[in-house]
Amino acid sequence: MRTLRAVRSFPLPVRLLLVNQLGVNTGFYLLIPYLAGHLGQDLGLSAVAVGVVLGVRNLSQQGLFVLGGSAADRLGPRGVIIAGCGLRTAGFALFALGDGIPVLLAASVLSGLAGALFNPAVRTYLAQESGERRAEAFALFNVFATAGALLGPVLGTLLLADFRLAALTAAGIFALLTVAQAVALPARPVPAPTTRVLGDWREVLADRRFLAFALAMVGLYALETQLYLLLPAAARRATGLDGSVSLLLLTGTAANLALQLRITRLLEPRGDRARWIACGLAVMGLAFVPPLLLPGPAPLLLAVLLLNLGVMTAQPFVLELIPAFGRERLTGTYFGLFYLISGLAAAAGNAAVGAAMDASDRAPWALCCAIGLGSAAAVTAVRRRRPLPGPAALGPARRRAEAR
Repeated sequence: MRTLRAVRSFPLPVRLLLVNQLGVNTGFYLLIPYLAGHLGQDLGLSAVAVGVVLGVRNLSQQGLFVLGGSAADRLGPRGVIIAGCGLRTAGFALFALGDGIPVLLAASVLSGLAGALFNPAVRTYLAQESGERRAEAFALFNVFATAGALLGPVLGTLLLADFRLAALTAAGIFALLTVAQAVALPARPVPAPTTRVLGDWREVLADRRFLAFALAMVGLYALETQLYLLLPAAARRATGLDGSVSLLLLTGTAANLALQLRITRLLEPRGDRARWIACGLAVMGLAFVPPLLLPGPAPLLLAVLLLNLGVMTAQPFVLELIPAFGRERLTGTYFGLFYLISGLAAAAGNAAVGAAMDASDRAPWALCCAIGLGSAAAVTAVRRRRPLPGPAALGPARRRAEAR
């Protein structure tokens, strides 16, 4: 009830974006976790072909985040959000209707490009509309995203007997989101750009403090993805049951729904944001200690709880601070570059953890612990070298200040 009251206290655009993220993650996780199995088992593609199709999707998304961010800055985030959802509708529909390599590659490109567009655009719009309550808005955003990430696989399991039906269902969700956003998401005036796109990119890349912060944060997304790699594999090995993976995800989702808003509201008035971000990263690293020391499902359950606790502590403040590094007109570009770095970190982290899983039983847990504690130390070092910006208000007041 507290979460629902908090949602209702925000203006309509913020409420729409929260529901949008629930739908986006539901549609995405309804399909993507089962895509590799469909390509290899149903269509009979070779492992190389499956890897190429999946790799093209990841590359299309991660490699174009900055482009999506620049589009949000120059065209306005509303139109970019709508375009992204429309493209994902087309991409997922192609996965349902096509079985040839050219069609599958086109579907991968469209669905990846869609994510590159609406990922930074949604966060830009949310940052602009939530004003001084950005941390709370991003906390709710995390709640809705997590709920969608759980609901999607549940629906996917129910529809797994017919992958094409699952893909069309996911496409239908994105089609509904596209229409809902076009009808109900308010448009905002977008000032004419005064610089070139390359100039915007150079300005953001020249922000050494932001780059240091983004690089220090690589542990956040490298470890969060272990909810879908290391921890599920360990749960299956410990219990011999595929259902244990669902239990882990359900546990994390329940903790997120119950605690995310409370944690953000508790920490927001106490100390600077960098302190809580570093604490969250440290907790994420320590989450991997129980499975390192003890066998069995109980340490895994504790690891999931601690990992989610760390994410809940750090992530809203990370997203709150990103727009404060630069000019408001570059908010999307800052988000785009941040997610480009984070996406590459997640990919590299998964590769490293996968290699460690092949090496020994304890190596991946020790590696993840080191990544989390290393990121926490890096954020602390960045903070001590030069204070990070405080959360800045977005909107007319900031535009006037920038114009002076």
